[in-house]
Formats: sequence, C-alpha cells, structure tokens
Amino acid sequence: MTIIPLSDALRSGRNAAQGAIPADDQALLDAYSRAVIDVVERVGPAVVRLAVLNGNPGRPGQTRGGTGSGVIVAPDGLILTNSHVAGTASRIEVTTADGQDLHARLVGDDPDTDLALIRVDEAVTLPSASLGDSKRLKRGQLVIAIGNPLGFESTVTTGVVSALGRSLRSRSGRLIDDVIQTDAALNPGNSGGPLVSSRGEVVGINTAVILGAQGICFAVAANTASFVLGELVRHGRVRRAFVGIAAQQTAVPPLRRRAAGLTQDGAVMVGTVEPGSAADRAGLRPGDIIVALDGVTIAGADDLVRALTGDKIGRTVAVDVLRGTERLTLDLVPEERRRPARQ
Repeated sequence: MTIIPLSDALRSGRNAAQGAIPADDQALLDAYSRAVIDVVERVGPAVVRLAVLNGNPGRPGQTRGGTGSGVIVAPDGLILTNSHVAGTASRIEVTTADGQDLHARLVGDDPDTDLALIRVDEAVTLPSASLGDSKRLKRGQLVIAIGNPLGFESTVTTGVVSALGRSLRSRSGRLIDDVIQTDAALNPGNSGGPLVSSRGEVVGINTAVILGAQGICFAVAANTASFVLGELVRHGRVRRAFVGIAAQQTAVPPLRRRAAGLTQDGAVMVGTVEPGSAADRAGLRPGDIIVALDGVTIAGADDLVRALTGDKIGRTVAVDVLRGTERLTLDLVPEERRRPARQ
C-alpha cells in the first residue's frame, strides 16, 4: 500500500478543484463577488434594524410589536420601511449597522403601497442610500437584498430580477402596481429593507414573500417609493381621489361594445352611489357602466382605482359611461379619499 503525505493529498485536491473551474468562469465569479461586496460596503451602513412598540409609551398596555428593516434615505435620519412594520407604532427603536441605538417616530405611512416613513429623534448624521430609477431595471439583472431576517442582523442575499411590472394586493385591498419580483431570499424581518442594484442604488423596498413558494419574493419599486416619500414629507399622507361609488367589474357584450365604439372587453358597473358624493353630484346612477375616466380606458375595478390619483382631487374630470343604449360623458370633481381609522 502506498502512503500519500497529507500535504500532497490536499495539494492534489486543490488542483483538481481548481481544474474543475475554467479560468474564465473563475474570473466571472470573482467579479460577481467584488460587485456584491462593493454594494454591501456602500449601502450596508444605511440599513437599520427596527423594533416596534405599540400603545402609549411608559403606560400599562404598551406591547412590543414585530421587528423589521429600514433604509436611511436622508442623513438627518429619514428612514423608509414598510407600513406593515411601522404603521401602527407608537415608538420605534432603531439599531444602526455600527451599533447605535436610536429612537424614531412615524412621519406617515401608506398602507396602499405598504410603505412608511419614520424619522430619528436624535440629532445625528447617518450614512444614507440613494433611490434609483426602477424603470431602468431589466429581467435577469443582479440585485442584492440587505436586512435583518429572523433577527439576524446585516444579512445579505443575492438574486436576479425575476419579473417586472407585477401587481400585488396590499393589506388595504388596493393593488400595488409596478412591483418587482425577485428570487433574492427574503424572510420575516427583511420587510422594509432595500433591494439594491449592482450600481449601489436602492431599486426597491422589500415587502413580501409567498409562503410555501420557492424563491418568489416582492419589492415595491423605487419610483413608487420616491412618490410616496415626497407625499409623506409634504402632507404626512398620500392623497388619493374618491368619487363615492361601490363598483364591480363587468363584461361588455360584443353587440353593446360595437354600438358604443369600444375596444375593451370589460368595464366597471356602478352598484351604489353615496348620497352627496362627487359621483352623486355628477349624476352617476346605479347600473351605469364606466368605460373611461379623464380619457383613460377603464376595463376593470383596479383600472378605476389606479386612475383616481391625487392630481385629480378638486378638478373636473370627464367620465364616460354607458347608460342603457346611450354613451354619456359626465363632469365629475373627485374629493380626497378619507383614510379609514386604524383598529
């Protein structure tokens, strides 16, 4: 029996392993690693851990809520996170990547996009990350998720953009548009953390996973986050228009479609009209079928919700409806939607 020294065996094993990876592939792996490391070193310091307290501070009944992640978007301590993480918080404890323990308060949140903005109470200057242009993303592009899943701080996972332009139902029931699907692993605690491109820009705010699925995770696009951030800073809320109807999606029969000169298969049927509402003043009636709003085709209930943006509040918009055999255009002035009180 021939005895091979351990050092020679290890050397042989290393050579065999190295021989199994072509030099070009090894260079690609090294470049991939360097890209991820560079992003983590630049953006990682701006990612924080959040611990949420609910109820009145210092009084009986105050309970500790969940934990999540957030990303600092301004050096004076503005932090973006999820509404489902911080939206009901009376007090938020923030732990930075370098170990600082800070306190924060809720500036405002938007359950319709599952985003919230909080501000650190202390006078500090913190490392921040910049929001990128999510419209520039491509399927297959490398993305990095940074957060605190399951309480493990400063965790990094990588993946690719699996799909763009997804819609995801928020807890308020409204569809969040332009959602990014990724296979970068997310777990409870990652919520509110950033999804980052290889350029070091935050392209999404991680929001959800599908339980039981493998590698299907979602992030609210940075362009949506930028809009919500601006609204919360200016108004403390995101303004959306309200017309005062209960509606449901309906199919438009081919004969009626041709008679009205429509190309869409579906529209929205008015079920009830709230007395004294904008719809009531405009003359909308139960049974009317809304086919367009302000020149935008309405093929379903979600199209109507998307069309009722804050810029329509207080100004006259044209509503095209089918009523019996007629196609009518009504003038309607939407109001600001009242946000329901939290339970």
